[in-house]
Amino acid sequence: MEATLTVPKKILARQHEITADYLKAVDKHLDDVLNKRVLDMYEIRDFADEMHIHPTHLSNTIKLTTGKHPCFFFEEKIMEIAKAMLQENQVSVAEIAGRLTFDPSNFTKFFKRFEGVTPKQYREQWLIAKLEP
Repeated sequence: MEATLTVPKKILARQHEITADYLKAVDKHLDDVLNKRVLDMYEIRDFADEMHIHPTHLSNTIKLTTGKHPCFFFEEKIMEIAKAMLQENQVSVAEIAGRLTFDPSNFTKFFKRFEGVTPKQYREQWLIAKLEP
């Protein structure tokens, strides 16, 4: 006879609470970065410190509840912000990089890793597509 392990509902609820709190913290931190209330981009340990849990526990919990590493959600949000700023076409790529705490070269590498094109190419492609009927 096989023994089955059931996880108490209280523990499952806490895992989802940690995940939700992390996602809220990411949004708040990025808002703080964009509004110059903080100067440096957080790392996982910074979010864990803010949430009063161990970084490994935070990372493992996010992976368990979502199937993805915490960095995935953080980087995804940064990309959403970067794309929106590129689409607005109000500021230079270098200024967008600076507002997101990157130097321009690293921002270009970061962006290209996720999007497959440079920020400049993305903006140009988006503007061209916007003009097409």
